[in-house]
Amino acid sequence: MKTLSLIIPCYNESSSLQEIYHELSNVLNDDTLSTLYNYEIIFVNDGSVDDTLEKIKAFSIKDETVKYISFSRNFGKESAMLAGLHHSVGNVAIIIDADLQHPPRLILDMIKYYEDGYDQVIAKRCRTGESFTRKHLTKFYYRIINKLVDVELVDGMGDFRLLSRKAINSLLALPEYNRFSKGLFSWIGYDKKIIEYENQERVAGESKWSLPSLLNYAIDGLISFNSKPLRLLIHLGVIITVLNVIYIGITFIRILLFGIETPGYFTLIAAILLLGGIQLISIGVIGEYVGRIFYEVKRRPKYVVSQSNIISKGEQLD
Repeated sequence: MKTLSLIIPCYNESSSLQEIYHELSNVLNDDTLSTLYNYEIIFVNDGSVDDTLEKIKAFSIKDETVKYISFSRNFGKESAMLAGLHHSVGNVAIIIDADLQHPPRLILDMIKYYEDGYDQVIAKRCRTGESFTRKHLTKFYYRIINKLVDVELVDGMGDFRLLSRKAINSLLALPEYNRFSKGLFSWIGYDKKIIEYENQERVAGESKWSLPSLLNYAIDGLISFNSKPLRLLIHLGVIITVLNVIYIGITFIRILLFGIETPGYFTLIAAILLLGGIQLISIGVIGEYVGRIFYEVKRRPKYVVSQSNIISKGEQLD
């Protein structure tokens, strides 16, 4: 019998854990699924400061299919998903959020398409109910980023997806420290099937994604899969150099024809501010790439496990 691994990243999700566990239990014990698959539910506690871990441990005591991994601090959702994939033993894995914005009922459809031969089954959400500003900023972001990055990113397609063991192994073979999973899921390829669903509200708690964190995530996506910003800086530098040469030539000709004029204050300030701003932006872009190289060459682990009831080969955990 095949095994299905459910991977649930958690950060301060105490208020929604009981409901997600109940919903998953109902789906996983459905006759159409339970006759074909054993399953494990892997909760990854990403350094929560509430009683998320205590509730997960309580689940694991009464249900042997519940596994947990608890980080020593908050390492982020990317690391939580990676830890779940590292420790999963299933022929297939599904990543799902703990706040029920990812409907568990779609698991049955995902398994059906996996049985049809798809290595990735992706749940794509519409943006019904989102604010006008956020919806259109997101669309603008995806329009821009897909012109720059080397992989295709689709609005509404996130982490809620099924991965075959072949796809999981391909992801785990990618060693980078700075991970942008949306891009990695697209980069590994394989046959994909998309399931659409309506946008769901959180059942409890608050979103962990603030505007600054979303902005940082957008920058991660832009930087992680291309070097085009660096190429754009070269083009920008060439254009500015050409314009400067033209300006110097025109100014020199005017001096020959009309003599030396008093330099204009506006021209001087405008040139200084323009070039200064471009230089600062250029240094910032270069700094982003250098910073990522700095983290990559250190080869630090992506996460540190503090507690777990999963004993992997070569590990001895409390």
